[in-house]
Amino acid sequence: MVDPTTTVVWDRALLDYDMGEHPLNPVRVELTMALARELGVLDRPGVRMVTPEPATEADLTRIHRPDYLDAVRRAPLDPFFRGWGLNTADNPVFDGMHEASARICGASIAAAEAVWSGTTTRAVNIAGGLHHAMAARAAGFCVYNDPAVAIARLLDRGAQRVAYVDVDVHHGDGVQAAFYNDPRVLTISLHETPLTLFPGTGFADETGGPGAEGLAVNVPLPPGTGDGGWLRAFHAIVPSVLRAFAPEIIFSQCGADSHLLDPLADLRLSVDGQRAAHLAMRDLADELCDGRWVATGGGGYALVEVVPRAWTHLLATATGDPLDPHTPTPQAWRKLAAERCPGVTAPETMTDGTPPPAEQWQPGTTPDAVDRAILASRMEVFPLHGLDPHDPRD
Repeated sequence: MVDPTTTVVWDRALLDYDMGEHPLNPVRVELTMALARELGVLDRPGVRMVTPEPATEADLTRIHRPDYLDAVRRAPLDPFFRGWGLNTADNPVFDGMHEASARICGASIAAAEAVWSGTTTRAVNIAGGLHHAMAARAAGFCVYNDPAVAIARLLDRGAQRVAYVDVDVHHGDGVQAAFYNDPRVLTISLHETPLTLFPGTGFADETGGPGAEGLAVNVPLPPGTGDGGWLRAFHAIVPSVLRAFAPEIIFSQCGADSHLLDPLADLRLSVDGQRAAHLAMRDLADELCDGRWVATGGGGYALVEVVPRAWTHLLATATGDPLDPHTPTPQAWRKLAAERCPGVTAPETMTDGTPPPAEQWQPGTTPDAVDRAILASRMEVFPLHGLDPHDPRD
């Protein structure tokens, strides 16, 4: 493979996706881009910065119903608006909601187009990853589903095998729903079990619709799963299924809410474990599809302590050499974080000080809860790809 180049899609207008006093605070995106800039990640050779245009009506209606788009436009004009999942605690309406949501989608389309056209090898839209929105319903802080809209663009451009890998702590339900019956799209989601966390879907037996059997892969993990167990599950399932599918391009949703400090969920990853996941996805793209990799952000609600570091590691992984975990965070960035989020102490280094252990899945007679989750997912999906669920070599 030639030396990779990377498109980073960015505009401060992406911060307009702002629900007010709400966990999904755009400051996490602002602080990510500021940290990446201070550390020189965005100035690396081969990095191309692109300003996105909003997605068009035609782009959005590849996934969303026209009457839902009308509702999104109307909702901010009516304080008593109800329906479509809007004007709820999870999905409050805000001025310019349609425009801001369309711009997020446009940014993910721009990232996907840059890679598919061959303009760059990799692309990142940190502001994207709104994976819960459905065809006619807002859900889980998500109004429009930018990963699904961008994948639809890839299909329209002729892609026949798109792999979507979602490592957010929540199930990537909206993307799965959009392509559940489409044999051109493989969706893989590792998440906290739906028995304990929104959205209540993503069980191992959700494996794809007629004609697409085995192309929805779900790995629901028990609360408390840390770096070792999570990475063991990833490597026990994701590489094998991706190799069997042979994708032309990998599209990742890299939510940072699997972290142990995240206030909305109960997995226990470190920033170091999340960094290891980014490296694994990049390496799989290099191995399987000539490096073609599109990455977005997603969830993440430890706004200063976690998200900026996790996604700066993602940007570094996509743009060249990964950052040394022991890299200090710049004083100028810590000052900005203190201004934006008073009372929150910014971390001083890019590590949590916990190098993730290297654990390999081995089927045994007394597996732990993570091993049981791994085997359940393998039993459901591996035979549909001609793989042996009991053989750790598959």
